[in-house]
Amino acid sequence: MRQIVLDTETTGIDPKQGHRIIEIGCVEVINRRLTGNHFHVYINPQREVEQEAIEVHGITNEMLADKPLFRDVAQEFEEFIQGAQLVIHNAAFDVGFMDHEFGMLGKPSNFTHGICTVLDTLALARQLHPGQKNNLDALCRRYGIDNSHRTLHGALLDAEILAEVYLFMTGGQTNLNLSGNNAGTDSQGETVRLLPADRKPLKVIRASADEQEEHERRLDLIEAKGGACLWRQTAD
Repeated sequence: MRQIVLDTETTGIDPKQGHRIIEIGCVEVINRRLTGNHFHVYINPQREVEQEAIEVHGITNEMLADKPLFRDVAQEFEEFIQGAQLVIHNAAFDVGFMDHEFGMLGKPSNFTHGICTVLDTLALARQLHPGQKNNLDALCRRYGIDNSHRTLHGALLDAEILAEVYLFMTGGQTNLNLSGNNAGTDSQGETVRLLPADRKPLKVIRASADEQEEHERRLDLIEAKGGACLWRQTAD
């Protein structure tokens, strides 16, 4: 399983109004481990960055003046994400911008989904924590992840933080395979390695006769006081 945790920063909020990507940050996760491999680039959008956007990510027009155009980095970016599962928080936003950028180069309108699968961690968080705040800062607080260094949004930093959040969110093992196969799946259908089938049997320690007798005396005491003794109840 190769996953690319991805984030973008943009000139505004809607590509249909001509807004463009100005930063892409990706980190690679293979078999639920960060590999240290990443893709990061700033992009000249050939248009002004809206002031409201600058206040969010701090990337100014002057900073982007000498940066490459999207078409100059498109092939390298495509090769980096090709065939992977993209892990994105509020995926519709980033994928919409990516498809817009690729579309300007003559690619199909749904190009991203054609070369990758996409997992939206915002949708996942809403399933796990309904009715709660599920932005990246809230998830960091919920899972005890230190993001104090995140004073502004930044694509690479946010991708790194999201990778950690995602691994916490999906860390629960929910489907154990006890039929001799040493693998199961977690809540996202990913493989989770279990104890090997040929492991040594666990040692079972049983209660002694004296311990059993003391246990029964405790149960008698509970019933004598009018309590319901669940240990002595039988199924209907």
